[in-house]
Amino acid sequence: MKYYFFKLIPPRVTFPGDITPTEALLMQEHSIYWKEYMNQGLVVAFGPVFDPKGPYGVGIIRLEDGGGDPSSMCANDPTVLANVGFTYEVHPMPSLVLPDKAVERRSN
Repeated sequence: MKYYFFKLIPPRVTFPGDITPTEALLMQEHSIYWKEYMNQGLVVAFGPVFDPKGPYGVGIIRLEDGGGDPSSMCANDPTVLANVGFTYEVHPMPSLVLPDKAVERRSN
């Protein structure tokens, strides 16, 4: 297994306090999109982070070795495809501790 950290960066630091109706719909599509990956076992967790320096979304992606490109999953997020200022970063995680097994999982 390989794990990746996904960070969705909103178009401005005042988001979601001044979210527009269009952005609210995009966020609903965003949640549906990532829940589908979660249902497939490809996402461990995702959700918003209210960092005082600026909010962002976080997701932990789980892929089988050789199981695809996490960047394509992120690039196809409805918020990114809408081209309204959302950007993302995706980074490999060399290890991850999961609570159900209480053991560290190492990515190869």
